[in-house]
Amino acid sequence: MIIDCHGHVSAPAELWVYKAHILSHRGEHGRKMPEVTDEEILHYANKKEMAPVGHIDMLDRVGTNVQLLSPRPFQMMHSQKPGKLVHWFTEETNNIISRTVKLLPKRFIGVGGLPQVAGDPIETVLPELERGVKELGFKGVLLNPDPFENSGSEAPGLGERYWYPLYEKLCELDIPAHIHATGSHSARSPYTVHFINEETIAVFNLVNSNVFKDFPKLKIMISHGGGSIPYQIGRFQSGAARAGRNFLEGMRNLYYDTVLYSEESLRLLIKTVGADRCLFGAECPGVGSAINPDTGRTFDDIKPYIQGFDWLSQEEKDKIFFGNARDFFKLDLADYE
Repeated sequence: MIIDCHGHVSAPAELWVYKAHILSHRGEHGRKMPEVTDEEILHYANKKEMAPVGHIDMLDRVGTNVQLLSPRPFQMMHSQKPGKLVHWFTEETNNIISRTVKLLPKRFIGVGGLPQVAGDPIETVLPELERGVKELGFKGVLLNPDPFENSGSEAPGLGERYWYPLYEKLCELDIPAHIHATGSHSARSPYTVHFINEETIAVFNLVNSNVFKDFPKLKIMISHGGGSIPYQIGRFQSGAARAGRNFLEGMRNLYYDTVLYSEESLRLLIKTVGADRCLFGAECPGVGSAINPDTGRTFDDIKPYIQGFDWLSQEEKDKIFFGNARDFFKLDLADYE
């Protein structure tokens, strides 16, 4: 089985129209979401948009059996004001994800968004987190380390106590967090660069903190292979050694997806953090769905790279492809056969 731990919802156009409307009137006309039928959700779940074919057809093309489905991060507008707009849009996005999963239960698993309003206490996201888990059946949540969205104000690092009420609730619910930034206000470092920067900062802050001493049951996965950390591991190891610590050892408190679109990057990630800390992810369809001229396949068709690593045992490959995701998200694989 192949489980893609990192997918984003292909939502009906009505969701994006809704976002435009509430931003234009700033909440003055209320929060009503346009009606969306089940047929429309199914249509957009396989409508050709950013890839050679539609979402479900792309999963078939690359051999993915089931995908964890979360909000489109760059759409989440966590820095917008008033903050109620963030809550409204996040809630409606989560509703669409939940409905998509219910319509296609063998194909998708829900991962919810959190209504993180820049500058607000993190406690304000807890009601939607509880709703997502207890009512919508989500198996995880996206956590944005920078709700200010690269606008010039800095959010607290993930090792700081600002985040502790969220970590406490995640442990209470036994739900993992998937670290993924959202939008960027900077043309100099647009969102695709901002993602990598924030994931790097997230790993650095968490490894150099007491978070996993204070929350030993906390489960956190870092997007896109941990940002730049594996490439610069010698620098971080050296800095930690000066303080009498082992950075690599601290990294193994975290998990990492394989949303990396080159064989060399995947090899480096797995050898750096270990196969038992890697969850297969391709974010297909998405940024990587362009055709790679060297292979004739899309860049996000990464399964053949991992299958071809003869230095991995079959047991290690199975962990990456499905075993680690099964354990991390507490999945019963019989539900998806």
